[in-house]
Amino acid sequence: MAQFTDLPVDALDGTPDMLGPLAGKVILAVNVASECGLTPQYDGLEKLYEELARHGFTVVGFPCNQFGGQEPGSPDQIRDFCTTRYGVTFPLSAKLEVNGEGRHPVYDWLTDPDYGFPGDISWNFEKFLIGRDGRPRGRYPPETRPEDPVLLQDISEALEEDRPAGEMTDPRAGPDRSSL
Repeated sequence: MAQFTDLPVDALDGTPDMLGPLAGKVILAVNVASECGLTPQYDGLEKLYEELARHGFTVVGFPCNQFGGQEPGSPDQIRDFCTTRYGVTFPLSAKLEVNGEGRHPVYDWLTDPDYGFPGDISWNFEKFLIGRDGRPRGRYPPETRPEDPVLLQDISEALEEDRPAGEMTDPRAGPDRSSL
């Protein structure tokens, strides 16, 4: 099966192959929406990204309009909302579907039963943690906030276990929680 970063995903601006450059990073994949009660999670996701990017971590947002029509905007509207309201700098994909016949291959891959995280996506802001080795390591329900201690511990463990040789940082300490 293909690695996560080999999957064909266009960036929000239409640039192809947005995942390829992320190979070797620990990735938190999140289906996102701008008009959801959970939308304020963008703030915590951005803070997590800013704190851990230097350790080889990234967040990737996958805008989806399948849950209550809560992501109706155009790519420009989504970008403007995310950057002006939440200061989002982590990568965002083109809008895609996470369930049903039109499910994007990235969500076929994430929910593949062989990886142990099968089943439809339940709502906006469901999260998947992918290790540097390109394998899924965890799945977290939408209500799991970016500053959740279990999620932070899992991210720290993924960063430590998969740390490239010679990296001098100690990500086990996790992000500076005072800013989260």
